[in-house]
Amino acid sequence: MPAAGDSAAAAGDVRMISSKELRAHASPDDLWISISGDVYDVTPWLPHHPGGDLPLITLAGQDATDAFAAYHPPSARPLLRRFFVGRLSDYTVSPASADYRRLLAQLSSAGLFERVGPTPKVQLVLMATLFCAALYLVLACATASAHLLAGGLIGFIWIQSGWMGHDSGHHRITGHPLLDRVVQVLSGNCLTGLSIAWWKCNHNTHHIACNSLDHDPDLQHMPLFAVSPKLFGNIWSYFYRRTLAFDAASKFLISYQHWTFYPVMCIARINLLTQSALFVLTEKKVPQRFLEIAGVAAFWAWYPLLVSCLPNWWERVAFVLSSFTICGIQHVQFCLNHFSSEVYVGPPKGNDWFEKQTAGTLDILCSPWMDWFHGGLQFQIEHHLFPRLPRCHLRKVAPYVRDLCKKHGLPYSAASFWDANVLTWKTLRAAALQARNATSGAAPKNLVWEAVNTHG
Repeated sequence: MPAAGDSAAAAGDVRMISSKELRAHASPDDLWISISGDVYDVTPWLPHHPGGDLPLITLAGQDATDAFAAYHPPSARPLLRRFFVGRLSDYTVSPASADYRRLLAQLSSAGLFERVGPTPKVQLVLMATLFCAALYLVLACATASAHLLAGGLIGFIWIQSGWMGHDSGHHRITGHPLLDRVVQVLSGNCLTGLSIAWWKCNHNTHHIACNSLDHDPDLQHMPLFAVSPKLFGNIWSYFYRRTLAFDAASKFLISYQHWTFYPVMCIARINLLTQSALFVLTEKKVPQRFLEIAGVAAFWAWYPLLVSCLPNWWERVAFVLSSFTICGIQHVQFCLNHFSSEVYVGPPKGNDWFEKQTAGTLDILCSPWMDWFHGGLQFQIEHHLFPRLPRCHLRKVAPYVRDLCKKHGLPYSAASFWDANVLTWKTLRAAALQARNATSGAAPKNLVWEAVNTHG
């Protein structure tokens, strides 16, 4: 497709801009990016960007062609014309990027981005059926085992809602924007208590800055977890806009993170609920804030009410723990794809999009009949390269991605679900042992501390 500035280039009055000059415009109040060699001043678009301002700020002052193509349909290209300022004089395309763009164009020509398949409809029916079953077990059954099963069903519904929200945040699942929005709010905000606006902000940043320790929020879990000793240097989080402090408490908790990982994942929902609530209440720019708050409030109305219908406190606690623990499976899944992969510090570079996405991501090997369990995350490499691609097509695209990685000498990491857990555990253990010897964040030296940290 011709670039937005081609007509101007033909007229011979295009300003030529060097990569050095482009890099000089890399602040939120002066933000330029390059797409297909054309340079755009997107500073006025920053507050209005549907994906939030962080993806643009993260790629400011550099080539963003592959990221733009991955996240936007071809119909978005004409919208760039009003921001055009010139053409890169030293524009080049790496062989890997050229092949990636060629494959992306082929998938688009085949219409795969528009064909979502029956999965969303099946999911909605399944979620509605399981929710009715959970209500029946709580309201019409008197046994503790039925109530415990109901809690587990709620947790499983939350998992399915997570897959639904993930899909709808990346592409249209119904073909109608308004209906998509209704599905998002009902299955996300209302059913799980998680704001879809918060999720989009967090997840878009994760995709753009995959496995950057200071830019990717999905690797910023201090003081509980750290996947690399590079996090022990009190680095600044560009997402949370604060220092990830490695203090005495962090050092102690991270030193045992390989043992606390799975127990924490059982209650990790608490962290997401807290972040979501803080986002919709305190963030300056929240799209349709009232709707987001109303949806989250609906969750905090029905879920405690359902819990209160149980006959005693121990059954209520068991119900909540059951729903949180079952949903914890999904939280583990979120970590497996990236915790054991390559990490780096600093912003991503737009001109090595293909390389960074493959290096920082791990696929999960499974049979086709288990695809429902992973919700598309089993093809995480393919999903990161083609985030708008419906999950029903990821399996058929995987061989082409493997071939490209082999052609360009890039990693294509894949492991079974069990092996991925082992790799994650080993990564956490390695960082834990390094945390015990780190000089920053050290607790006061004493015999008890030394004894506790003698053995791994």
